[in-house]
Amino acid sequence: MNDRIEITELFSRLNLLLDDKRWDEVHTVFTTDISVYSPRNGEIHGLDDLVDFMCKAEVAEEHTQHVTTDVVVDVDGSRAAASANSVVHFFREGEAPHRTSGLRLDCTAVRTETGRRLSESRTTLRWTRKE
Repeated sequence: MNDRIEITELFSRLNLLLDDKRWDEVHTVFTTDISVYSPRNGEIHGLDDLVDFMCKAEVAEEHTQHVTTDVVVDVDGSRAAASANSVVHFFREGEAPHRTSGLRLDCTAVRTETGRRLSESRTTLRWTRKE
């Protein structure tokens, strides 16, 4: 059960990292050899390349709010498969969202010396609504 709680918390930490642009905290969520696949960034390998992409992908004065639910975790020793649904609201300070997207997240979490970390993350865009 502790593994499931720790992995579910990884999704919450990922949301905060993305929403607050805490790029210096990516090591608390991902392994150094992370592989990320998404419609927005294609395929990225390695923590440094991921941080570089995140910094370059920032849109001036645009913020996000990630809401992740329905986390399912299947633990197999030191590895675990985890999936979740996520809704992302894109907005400008003090304004209602101008875009909202529904995502499916499929990840692999591994046990490291510093706790569970995501070693692979695959994001599938399910829908987008422009407000």
